[in-house]
Amino acid sequence: MNDQIKVLVVDDSPAVRQVMTAVLSSDSRIEVIGAAANPYEAVALMREKAPDVITLDIEMPRMDGLTFLQKIMAQHPIPVIICSSHTTEGAEVTLKAFEYGAVDIITKPRTSTEKFLAESQILICDAVKAAAGVRPDRLATRSVTRRKLSADAVLAKGAPGRSFITEKVVVVGASTGGTEAIGVFLEALPAETPGIVIVQHMPEGFTGSFAQHLDSFCRLKVKEAVNNEAVIPGQVLIAPGNFHTLLKREGNRYLVEVRDGPLVSRHRPSVDVLFRSAARYAAANATGVILTGMGDDGAQGLKEMRDAGAATFAQDEASSVVFGMPKEAIRLGGVQHTLSLAQLPAAVLRACGVAIPSNLSAP
Repeated sequence: MNDQIKVLVVDDSPAVRQVMTAVLSSDSRIEVIGAAANPYEAVALMREKAPDVITLDIEMPRMDGLTFLQKIMAQHPIPVIICSSHTTEGAEVTLKAFEYGAVDIITKPRTSTEKFLAESQILICDAVKAAAGVRPDRLATRSVTRRKLSADAVLAKGAPGRSFITEKVVVVGASTGGTEAIGVFLEALPAETPGIVIVQHMPEGFTGSFAQHLDSFCRLKVKEAVNNEAVIPGQVLIAPGNFHTLLKREGNRYLVEVRDGPLVSRHRPSVDVLFRSAARYAAANATGVILTGMGDDGAQGLKEMRDAGAATFAQDEASSVVFGMPKEAIRLGGVQHTLSLAQLPAAVLRACGVAIPSNLSAP
């Protein structure tokens, strides 16, 4: 097939190369053109056939993955997905890869159980297809060959409950390109911003380091969410990788619930789950923002938020790395305002009734 996505796997482990090749080859849209044990073998293979996407291990002999990534981006940029073990130390190194041009992070396939392998297949193949879309001729479509669960699998749909809380809350969803977009969005916000809960599609073990990275330069306090933690003004909670994060109400305050569950819209955490919970428990007190990403996770949830009276925003195509999630949310009618990434902070503050700093771009 001429329209297949050509992928080069680079990993020093023969077992990982074998499993990654099998996982990727299971998708009819993906062709594995080679599997290299180190960057030198990868370069030789690339001379024979140019890949559309590279999956790259970090720790390898002779040349580490970060060094190879820098060389790729300097000489011939190709979308690169970092394939890493989910350890805290590894997470800190891997997040550095975003600064060097990596477009996504995935964990190495889990083969311990059939369920884990099946989920790895979905997440890895979707990541590759998203990465292939990070190009001038972005691929807007993808084939879905497996049943995709809705937010019903975690939280049943219901009418918004009556709320006596006047506190505002902001919920944000993002995927491919989201790590950079979230940083730009949060860095612009003042310390007086209402509490924020974010779902960024990212594997387990990486969200804590991601939160610490954001906290290092934002006025807001940024941390990884823990179960039953309060949502408070001036603080951002990042959904932990591999766990759904929901907004809930307890008395006169909002909390987050962090729980296990099936993949929803092919993801865990799922933006649809967070947005649905915001529609139910915060309704008109909520503001929803959907940022860059492939697929449609969050589109249905944002529509439910808008129907419940929430203010809703989407990042526009020009400033998105991949205009999949915002496009689907717009198509479903869940978006009130489509704005550039630079305009979103001021618009969200205005929706929340917060004074807009003079340095922000007016929507």
